[in-house]
Amino acid sequence: MSAEATNERAPRRRRGRRIDLRRLGRAALGGSGARDRLPDAIEHVAKVHRSHHPGADLGILRRAYEFAETSHRGQTRKSGGPFITHPLAVTLILAELGAETTTLTASLLHDTVEDTEVTLDQVGREFGEEVRFLVDGVTKLEKVDYGAAAEPETFRKMLVATGNDVRVMSIKLADRLHNMRTLGVMRPEKQARIAKVTRDVLIPLAERLGVQVLKAELEDLVFAVLHPEEYARTRDVVRAHAGRPDPLEATAGRVRAVLREAGVTAEVLVRPRHFVSVHRVRLKRGEVTGSDLGRLLVLVAEDADCYAVLGELHTCFTPFISEFKDFIAAPKFNLYQSLHTAVAGEDGEVAEVIVRTHQMHRVAEAGVIALGNPYAAPEPAAAADDERSDPTRPGWLSRLLEWQRAAPDPDTFWTSLHDELAQDREITVFRADGGTVGLPAGSSCVDAAYAQYGQGGHSCIGARVNGRLVTLSTVLRDGDTLHLLMSPDTASGPSPDWLEHARTPAARIAIARWFATHPASEPAASQDGPAPPAARCAPRAPAPAARAPVAVVCDEEGLAAAHVRLAGCCTPVRPDEVTGFAVRGHAVTVHRAECPVVARMVTAGRRRIRVHWRDPDGPGAGDCRVTLRAESFSRPRLLADLTEVIASQGAAVVSAAVEPPHEQRVRHTYTLRLPDAALLPELMRAMRRVPGVYDVGRAGRPAAASL
Repeated sequence: MSAEATNERAPRRRRGRRIDLRRLGRAALGGSGARDRLPDAIEHVAKVHRSHHPGADLGILRRAYEFAETSHRGQTRKSGGPFITHPLAVTLILAELGAETTTLTASLLHDTVEDTEVTLDQVGREFGEEVRFLVDGVTKLEKVDYGAAAEPETFRKMLVATGNDVRVMSIKLADRLHNMRTLGVMRPEKQARIAKVTRDVLIPLAERLGVQVLKAELEDLVFAVLHPEEYARTRDVVRAHAGRPDPLEATAGRVRAVLREAGVTAEVLVRPRHFVSVHRVRLKRGEVTGSDLGRLLVLVAEDADCYAVLGELHTCFTPFISEFKDFIAAPKFNLYQSLHTAVAGEDGEVAEVIVRTHQMHRVAEAGVIALGNPYAAPEPAAAADDERSDPTRPGWLSRLLEWQRAAPDPDTFWTSLHDELAQDREITVFRADGGTVGLPAGSSCVDAAYAQYGQGGHSCIGARVNGRLVTLSTVLRDGDTLHLLMSPDTASGPSPDWLEHARTPAARIAIARWFATHPASEPAASQDGPAPPAARCAPRAPAPAARAPVAVVCDEEGLAAAHVRLAGCCTPVRPDEVTGFAVRGHAVTVHRAECPVVARMVTAGRRRIRVHWRDPDGPGAGDCRVTLRAESFSRPRLLADLTEVIASQGAAVVSAAVEPPHEQRVRHTYTLRLPDAALLPELMRAMRRVPGVYDVGRAGRPAAASL
């Protein structure tokens, strides 16, 4: 990252709060000061902490700082400054968000076990088991012990620890934020690697924990590293409006006057958008106006005042009703509560308005950190199965912890974690028995079955949504009422098609494990003969071409005349490297050699069958079926243009799926039948030439993760 990008990476309102780390470094090197007062280096941290917690005991912070400073003495960061400035900066970030004393104590010590000779037992003896647990939770695993698995296994360890104490992830997020702020001293390739992990894992976790302040700055820092040209363009847009009158200030003045006349006590502020937010607006609207660079924030004392403000806004201004959202009556899964609306300003520009109480604002900014020590609070009175009943163990975290136990190998865990966190929105589905199920947006009835019943989801045979009988592939919407129909036969298994309809890692892992432990029911083998009981209410995909385009070389089991099937999970075509497995009915299923199912079959003890492609001049050898995934920017007529190109290449569309656009990007998945596999490369090139399409690749099934 360039020095300029480092300095411009966040809106001015956030940069102004930063403390000069060089000053902290000089204070750290200058000693601890008199024993009856705080060391100079931690004095500002203590002042900020006391502003949130006036009665806080600062003695333990002094001891933690002195312990950390002594432990890290002589160590420097890549920037050349004393290492102690890093835990100090991390602690200051958390203090500004209102973290309680135990969290700050652990943040001061969070690198001592990882980077010094200090042991966890020493931390426990000096500062107690609670601090010991938090420090352990954020301590990385050694590469010398875990090799390439160190990073995924470290995150698995942190997630498990977060399941017991959400403050673990709070410290990790603040740690990553400071490391991202100082990333410019590293090599560009390492900057990119760290930024990608931050984008794919840490930012989604910050969103789920509701820590919007950290999320917003992390997004801007990642944006600057991974998309420097777009970042510079967005920065120029913001600069271009800096010297002009702000239309939002004028609208804010009118709002203040209206509320004052109505007798509603409120604070009306103009909140600048961070750079990524401005970038998204620019992509969505094409041109950015002054009103697009921020939003109005109205802060009031009580919940009822929020609705009073809303009434005045919709009475005295022209509202855009389509922009109204009530997150007070229906809070987001990450504790967020506010009213959202939009009104027309004097010049006709749209002014977005957020209305919330001061307490809602603290939670909206700091999420779980704003709760202080959530474990000291009394048990919530809400129902135990409510997604929002316990902020210390939200439903999304419980689901992560559930499926991570079913993903023993690091690669499966890491891939599944990315898929799960790529879901940028959650929905709440009401169960017929009165409970609720929280799921990622785009989840199907199959996902709901495994979310509600775990392994018992194998026995699902149908579903009713809002009273109507639907297929298990039906995508659920926020607020749907779901009644799952379960078979009394607990030995029944999932349909092969369920892997195509499952979006959540928990469902996909459970289904894949079932087939791995029931090799006679491997997915491709079930395309002939009756479907298992659990499959009868699920839609069946058309069977792949099965005109024996391959021949079995090894037939010591009597498979020479076997039926040969192309696996639907990876749709192999000539000249893919292929391998086969014997399945029930004296059949052979053929997979691409790189298909993930192959590894699972081998792990399950299934023997490979050597296969090769039939003579290309033989009857029916050219006809093939393949699944392609097109990644593109959203625009009008994109679907029509793609299907027209596909038809012009002589391919027939068997099925197509289009995921909802996300951040102006959209994913299309097509299952196609070609008269000759040799046409595939040109077809893919033709699809890539369609305006807006930036990638076309082979796919086994529609992707589980949103863009």
